[in-house]
Amino acid sequence: MNSKVRAFTLLELVIAMVIAAVLAVFALPSWHAQVARSHRVDAASALYRAAQYVETSAEKSAGSLPVGLDQAPAFGTPVYRLRVIGADDTNGGYSVEARPVETGPMREDACGTFVIDATGLRKNQGTGGAAMANTDECWSTR
Repeated sequence: MNSKVRAFTLLELVIAMVIAAVLAVFALPSWHAQVARSHRVDAASALYRAAQYVETSAEKSAGSLPVGLDQAPAFGTPVYRLRVIGADDTNGGYSVEARPVETGPMREDACGTFVIDATGLRKNQGTGGAAMANTDECWSTR
């Protein structure tokens, strides 16, 4: 009885592994960038919702927001925590900030903390409150 065993050769396995490695090298960074972009969009939309809430509420003082408006995304594991900052000389009455969670995936993001104030001014702050230069890129939904 003559039985032939069919299997992959070593060369075929190496070629398949090289193709998988090349795909991983190009796909993973793109995937990570897309995930970061979606987290930024979540933060921006949460800030708009929170600012709308503050505008319509009777009390515009500093403090926490109600459940569902206090984090981004609104449900599930928070990536950003939102809070209202009281009036000062430049914010028109209040500011709302979305700060990355310290143990979350955006903790070292270049966009840092998202801030929107009562005048509609959008900005990003790095550590220590330093203004960021790439605000338009951070708030972009494209």
